[in-house]
Amino acid sequence: MVRVETPITAIAKRWTPSTKVVKRAALSAILMSVFIIVTGGAVRLTGSGLGCDTWPKCTDDSLFATPEQGLHGAIEFGNRLLAYVLSAAVGWAIIAVSSMKPRRRKLTRLAWSQFWIVLGNAILGGITVWAGLNPWTVAGHFLLANVLLAVAVITWVRIGEGDGPARPRAPLPVRRLSWAILATTVVLIVLGTSVTGSGKHAGDSSDVPRMPWDWSAAAHIHAIAAWVVCALAIAMWLALRVVDAPADTRARARDLLVVLLAQGAIGYVQYFTDVPEILVGIHMLGSAIMWIAVVRLVMSMRERGEVEPATLPGPSASAEQRESAQAL
Repeated sequence: MVRVETPITAIAKRWTPSTKVVKRAALSAILMSVFIIVTGGAVRLTGSGLGCDTWPKCTDDSLFATPEQGLHGAIEFGNRLLAYVLSAAVGWAIIAVSSMKPRRRKLTRLAWSQFWIVLGNAILGGITVWAGLNPWTVAGHFLLANVLLAVAVITWVRIGEGDGPARPRAPLPVRRLSWAILATTVVLIVLGTSVTGSGKHAGDSSDVPRMPWDWSAAAHIHAIAAWVVCALAIAMWLALRVVDAPADTRARARDLLVVLLAQGAIGYVQYFTDVPEILVGIHMLGSAIMWIAVVRLVMSMRERGEVEPATLPGPSASAEQRESAQAL
């Protein structure tokens, strides 16, 4: 079977990046993922969600924003352009990971999954415009952006690890507690979209439908979930000190606790000050940072070394068999 050489495989044949370069490429995808979450929120908070009233064009007759669309059109179109910058960052990460030697197949798949998530979210963003900023599709658009952020962080962490079997760095009850924090954080983020979907920042000056429940009640339920995550984070911080966990794992728990306290303070201030746009934007940034902290905490509960030489195929094995074993 003849393999077709793609531009990425051609680059991989001629270039072997250092681990530092690959991590920087993966970090660029993380930073752009956070940035696109914040700028997406800015589009909604400035009432520019329908600044471009169709997709993939900005108007029926123009691919670009027109002077008649004013500032709202410029903001919405600018956010669309940032999607290309995000795609470039993800593409850079894919090229860098694919060029590592020996090839790490699972890591390459993680990097490529970011591309498919970006593509899917671009399509969902277009559907959101077609649906007139339906709050359910807006929520889905935001949640998928957080999925991308999680995969980008996992890719970044995995680059600095080997491909050997995962070894626990904390007792089983502590590891289960980290998964409980992850699960409750997912619930917290989902509940946050219910607050947004029923609140006053609909994303456009027109009559955009909202989720069919009371905004204040949704905010209170969201706050309860936040307190649950905080309680679990405090329990984790204490537990890691009791079991004398590695310093970096304890640092991840401390980081999460600090972010949660700051995020909670911002949330309460914005609630009691009639949800000003600037605080909502800061709260969205805090949400992304919190999500990164949670994913890193869970990842720090285990480590991966290099594949043991004994598990690799011997000298008589084909190059393809040895490469496959290295990628497991």
